[in-house]
Amino acid sequence: MQGFANFMWLLSLALIVFSGFALIDAAVRREDAYRAADKKTKPFWLIILALAFIVNLIFNILSFLPIIGLIATIVYMVDVRPALRQITGGGGGGRRGSSSDGPYGPYNGGR
Repeated sequence: MQGFANFMWLLSLALIVFSGFALIDAAVRREDAYRAADKKTKPFWLIILALAFIVNLIFNILSFLPIIGLIATIVYMVDVRPALRQITGGGGGGRRGSSSDGPYGPYNGGR
């Protein structure tokens, strides 16, 4: 029985780390990248992932709320994050190039 409890604790810890990573990743992405990728908004994903993180901290892994949080985290990591990385060039904050760069490349003043 102790082995099962240890396994569940490790699984719960992994779920907390996974949702925490997704929350931090969503926080460092640019707001305009979410709109450019057509993936809801940054505040939407921050709220969803923060709720998933808090639920994982509070509730036992065997209840249904952490499972819902896990599904939301997986959706972010599998669907939203790759689209944001493609838009921003793969970096954490997407800060490559000059300050006049937009989500689709440099702004040339309409030339």
